[in-house]
Amino acid sequence: QVQLLESGGGLVQAGGSLRLSCAASGSIVSIYDMGWYHQAPGKQRELVAAISSGGATNYVTSVKGRFTISRDNAKNTVYLQMNSLKPEDTAVYSCYADLRIPVVPGTSRYWGQGTQVTVSS
Repeated sequence: QVQLLESGGGLVQAGGSLRLSCAASGSIVSIYDMGWYHQAPGKQRELVAAISSGGATNYVTSVKGRFTISRDNAKNTVYLQMNSLKPEDTAVYSCYADLRIPVVPGTSRYWGQGTQVTVSS
């Protein structure tokens, strides 16, 4: 059984910072891409940032220069450092990991439970 456990969401004023963490645990052979999506009320889920196993990153335009994604492969953990937060960043943030588990061929995407980030003006 694979689990992704998120932490770090909360309420912050505009201009503030938050750091999200997402740790994968369980029977895992390899982890490939990891990343974060967010979904605001009434809007579609959107990819915020992603990072490959080799460290290559990409970001949605709206967060470039403010958010930084990183990972610790030894801990199977991905982070999202969010600086200069804006009210429009308010959303539920969910992490994902594309990984292989024993016996099952290929990769599957696993999701965290989601964490609320609220930025007040």
